[in-house]
Amino acid sequence: MLAVHANSHRGQASYGWLDARYSFSFASWYDPRYMGVASLRVINEDKVKPLTGFAMHSHSNMEILTYILSGEISHQDSMGNKTTISAGECQLMSAGRGVSHSEKNQHPTQTLHLLQIWLVPNQENTEPRYQQVRLDNSKGLVQIASPNEGEGLMHIKQDAAIYRLKFETGQTIKLPHQRAYGYLHLINGQGSVQNINLNSGDALISKDEQSLEFVSHNAGEALWFDLA
Repeated sequence: MLAVHANSHRGQASYGWLDARYSFSFASWYDPRYMGVASLRVINEDKVKPLTGFAMHSHSNMEILTYILSGEISHQDSMGNKTTISAGECQLMSAGRGVSHSEKNQHPTQTLHLLQIWLVPNQENTEPRYQQVRLDNSKGLVQIASPNEGEGLMHIKQDAAIYRLKFETGQTIKLPHQRAYGYLHLINGQGSVQNINLNSGDALISKDEQSLEFVSHNAGEALWFDLA
């Protein structure tokens, strides 16, 4: 089964300092059709204005992936981490039994553009953990996160694998699909899966499918979630 989650069906909100698009129900935007896929609960596309950001707040029992598209974040948390995450880098925070953090755009003029992604973990109340990696610019498939230590660039506490696709016009990329569900989020660009056309902001949900291939129509990037 394949189904399109169109960009036009995403929620949106503007808070003055933040413009957000919501793939799944979040904050004040609620649509019972879009509550997540398997363990994938949140994909928020956020644009954060200069010298603003998310003040210190707390999470527990959530795997939180931050994917920076442009600009940079100044991150601080209760685990003692104080770092900057720039475009082309990813951060994975396992909140476990509880962690507080802030995410600020300290740049005086540049807007911060990011994806914030949450997955429900398969273990609760674990020790909080922080991971950060830089992705190279190579075309094709890169595994960002894996449930197995040392397999992907980062370890996630869920039976899920997360991949980045970076592509040029006319590329064909096989989507690793070892689990029941898949979710392809097209960050930018155009492409198709089994002749289903996708544009920037669109997503494709799959269930019990095998041998899926993404064919790019122009340059861009996407995220692929292989979900139990």
